Amino acid sequence: MSYEILVALKVTDDTMYQAYREAMAPILERYAGQFCYDFSVAKVLKAPKGELINRVFTLNFPSEQNKNDFFTDDAYQVAKARYFENSVAEVHILAAYDKDESV
Repeated sequence: MSYEILVALKVTDDTMYQAYREAMAPILERYAGQFCYDFSVAKVLKAPKGELINRVFTLNFPSEQNKNDFFTDDAYQVAKARYFENSVAEVHILAAYDKDESV
């Protein structure tokens, strides 16, 4: 069993967002987190509130606690403030769930 979140973003600066991904990668690894799926979206056909989504991905962790510890990590908060907040206009958590790895 693991814990996964499905995230949709509106990325406004691809270069800065890539810098964010590079800065947060070793922190994510420290909490045994990983991207399982990662999509660049060309066209949104339906969104409940008209969200402008152009990136969708899943983040997987061994547990919900690992996920919480990652997002509250001081080093992650620095990377987020420096890169993420200047490159992403919208964040939507589409789902969060325990994932059965045997399926």
